[in-house]
Amino acid sequence: MRLFGRKDDEEEAGEPGDGIAGFWVWWQESRPRVDALVAAGEAEKLSELIAPAVNAVHPGLVWEVAPGRNAAHALVVTAAGDAELRSRAHRWARAAPPADLLWEFHPSRQANPQAIDLTLDVGGFEFALDKLMLGLRVPRSTPRVDIAAYHPIFGELDDDTRMDAALLALDWLLGEDDVARWVGEITPATFQPIDAVAAAHLPAVVADVASGYAEEQWALLEGQTASGAPLVATARYPLRPVDYPLFDQHIAITLPYAHRDEFGLPVGDSVAALRDFEERLGARLLKLRDDAVLATHLSAEGHRVIHIYADPTGDAAIHAKELIVSWEEGEPRVDVASDPSWSAVVAFVN
Repeated sequence: MRLFGRKDDEEEAGEPGDGIAGFWVWWQESRPRVDALVAAGEAEKLSELIAPAVNAVHPGLVWEVAPGRNAAHALVVTAAGDAELRSRAHRWARAAPPADLLWEFHPSRQANPQAIDLTLDVGGFEFALDKLMLGLRVPRSTPRVDIAAYHPIFGELDDDTRMDAALLALDWLLGEDDVARWVGEITPATFQPIDAVAAAHLPAVVADVASGYAEEQWALLEGQTASGAPLVATARYPLRPVDYPLFDQHIAITLPYAHRDEFGLPVGDSVAALRDFEERLGARLLKLRDDAVLATHLSAEGHRVIHIYADPTGDAAIHAKELIVSWEEGEPRVDVASDPSWSAVVAFVN
């Protein structure tokens, strides 16, 4: 049995409370009925049972009952690409009971080793993955694969249904998180692309691209502020929020520096002071590596801004506030806010 929940309309979603703990209380109480409905293949009744419980966690989450990787069944509750909800889905999964022979729990769709053998009904047509063909392109110096997806039934489907089918197929082939990490532009095509390959080859292509980024890398970037002043930034590369799903707290450390050139960039003693501060910050973050990550820092107009993302249940914000006490070149500041979509560093996400 494969069963999907749907996102509610925006006007019905409202502002949810944190229903995670309540969900797992409900699960324990409802487990016998859930098991019975799954065994009987009662998809509609199962949906009527599970949907309200997932809706209480957040109305925007999508749920799915699918074959498990180790257990017989998997309950997947996913943000379905909505960055604002990714941390909620992962906290739901982290609070789950241990997997058993019947059930396991995931905050995103998992790759299916038998994906190429799957067939489902899409708009009244058979969508068999062994007939899916992909045009693959890896833009120069870009850690992503652009995909043009073609299936013989796509010419019979509307644009939205074609895209939904293509996204679902990619989730099955790679897993939802690796789609977010490594797939760039997705184009459902009604004609087979030149040099298209069978969908079964996609995991190997993605693995080859990913192998070039196995070690930590940083990119040095130059640009301009909104006022036109020069800006220099150093950013983790690739920078992907999907790699840190629980880090939805944004910590911005702002350090004014006294020694700057005519363009407002640090020089001399300020460069040394900034380097010393960041070494001490790095040492603390190393101890907090399960709770926080340095995303990027940038210098412009006499200020360095350091962007950190952290698990709000950890102590990263406290450490940041302790560290700035030693800064002597002006009045430093630490700003802490919830930012599950990493909007503060969206220009550096790749």
